[in-house]
Amino acid sequence: MTAPARSQRLLVCNCQRTMEIDGKRLADALGLAEPLPVHLELCRSQISAFEDGLKSGAALHVACTQEAPLFREVAADKGGGEAGLSFTNIRERAGWCSSKGSALPKIAALLAEAAHMSEPTGMTTLKSGGVCLVYGRGQAALDVAAELSDRLSVTVLLSNAEDALPPGIVSVPIYKGRIRKAVGHLGAFEVEIDGYAPMLPSSKGALEFVMPRDGARSTCDIVFDMSGGTPLFADAQRRDGYLHVDPSHPAAVARAMFKVTDLVGEFEKPLYVSYDAGICAHARSQKVGCTNCLDNCPTGAITPNGDYVAIDPALCGGCGSCSAVCPTGAVSYAYPQRADLVARLDVLLRTYRAAGGARPVVLFHDEKHGSPLIAAMARLGKGLPPNVLPLSLFSVLQLGHEALASALAFGAEQIVVLAPPEHPAELAALESQIGLTAAILDGLGYQGPRMHLSTDRDPDAVEALLYTLPALPTTKPETFAAIGTKREIARIALAKLRASAPEPKDLIALPVGSPYGRIRVDVPGCTLCLACVGACPANALSDHPDRPQLSFTESACVQCGVCVATCPEKVITLEPRYNFSGAAMSPQVVKGEEPFHCVSCGKPFGTKSTIERVLARLEGKHAMFQTQAQLRLIQMCDTCRIVTVSEQGNDPFKGAARPRVRTTEDYLAERERDAPAGQKGKKPEDFLN
Repeated sequence: MTAPARSQRLLVCNCQRTMEIDGKRLADALGLAEPLPVHLELCRSQISAFEDGLKSGAALHVACTQEAPLFREVAADKGGGEAGLSFTNIRERAGWCSSKGSALPKIAALLAEAAHMSEPTGMTTLKSGGVCLVYGRGQAALDVAAELSDRLSVTVLLSNAEDALPPGIVSVPIYKGRIRKAVGHLGAFEVEIDGYAPMLPSSKGALEFVMPRDGARSTCDIVFDMSGGTPLFADAQRRDGYLHVDPSHPAAVARAMFKVTDLVGEFEKPLYVSYDAGICAHARSQKVGCTNCLDNCPTGAITPNGDYVAIDPALCGGCGSCSAVCPTGAVSYAYPQRADLVARLDVLLRTYRAAGGARPVVLFHDEKHGSPLIAAMARLGKGLPPNVLPLSLFSVLQLGHEALASALAFGAEQIVVLAPPEHPAELAALESQIGLTAAILDGLGYQGPRMHLSTDRDPDAVEALLYTLPALPTTKPETFAAIGTKREIARIALAKLRASAPEPKDLIALPVGSPYGRIRVDVPGCTLCLACVGACPANALSDHPDRPQLSFTESACVQCGVCVATCPEKVITLEPRYNFSGAAMSPQVVKGEEPFHCVSCGKPFGTKSTIERVLARLEGKHAMFQTQAQLRLIQMCDTCRIVTVSEQGNDPFKGAARPRVRTTEDYLAERERDAPAGQKGKKPEDFLN
């Protein structure tokens, strides 16, 4: 039996009147029965209100994040711990702005969205025993290795040993070499080293090394890379257990040393994505179709696995690009799950409108890049405009067209995404999803652009963008439940947008590579072999149980191209487009023919045109099909063909006649025949005597 959920108590503070909060209006916007008391300094002189909340036993939701450590400490002192505590930043994200009196609808929306309980993701465990490889140059690497040796099991690998002095006491093993290749993650790194050579113990004035060899392999739990060269991993910032630091910056080296000493023990890592191989469109029968997730994964966590893919959760950095571009939803982001993200958008925009807000703009951001920008705008500039509703995600790269379309369908006038600029190449997936959504909006006649991607580091530039967004015609806000697959959610959202579109077309052309569209078949060249039906991973192609027929369901097609690669006649091409009509939801016959009936038993098999084509090509032109009886075999089903060939006596599978088995009678007859004249005529039993 599930325990009843704890009631939640909301504590609000205007931070010494730096925000304008009307407790009654806020309570009304949140659907609360009584006005909310608005504290002046909850974290200082009015801390007793927080303590009273702890005594009540209710879960506490504090509208402040700056003093969260203090509140947690007070809760621990009172014996409550952190269970039931949650925090929301309404100050930098809403209250601290140039239009304080207009911020209440957004404050209500942020508090309502924060109260939504998302489904927790699973966890994987990484184990590290503290075996650390320090890779660097000269004396600096030796010094770092010596300092770390008190807490970690350290080995030092010198890429260059010119300025290194032989230590009086060798506290760590010292080798020389260059890492050619590195793979793995925290607790499971493997390195391949060229020029690998151990230090000579008799080294006197300078380090000497002996017996160098290439291709040496070793394993470790942690790699501390201060070589100053190119990182060993392209995704160095996301690779757990790998620290790449510039040796010319002592402060950076010191920070990395503090961090690396904590990388011992067991660590829980979120399972950022889930994978459903049953709807994966990667390949069928070794014919490769969709490679979107493979092409966009920056960490190499996704690899081909036959007709499917394999995802290594230990390598996954949680960017979410794979989920954004997956056409079927086989790879789905779980931090948060798709349904929770759409539900949060619904709560955010619905509460904002109900509180009197207008022209809502959704601002997607992450905590590492976006939150500092928002804080800088609030503290040093005008802050976010009152109609800009920030929504924090672990990674904005997870956003797919279904989430973007849902936000617009829920009534967002525009969308702004603050993306980290460190890896421009990783923005391709997000840009493709924005482009796909924009193409559909343009086809429906929406004035735009309504989606904006910003990679600017300058808070002034971001602030200028937000304050200069043009007013666009509002859309009719809709609401719907995020139920079903990625494509089903997207179709619901897009249908809502079409319902209130300026130009509600049925067909919209889409960019190449889009996950929606139809196939075009050169019907005269199609032999109805139906190889494409067996290959289609999305069941968009189907046959008929009783007659030769190829049908196509456009709504199911993900444009993976497996059918194109499989078709032996090469008569299939892809046409990316979005079809709103009802015909897209049901199978449409592409080609159908009458079946050919067996001339012997009447059983339908094959197609009439195919059998006639084969007869025309073989009649009189092949040694095995010169007579009408031989041609008749082609017109028979497989069963009748075998029977007829066997009965004709020219069965190619018939072997030589087996010799007759010799019996006792044969041997006795032979003895009678060869017996002397006087013994002929004796009975068999006489021979036995």
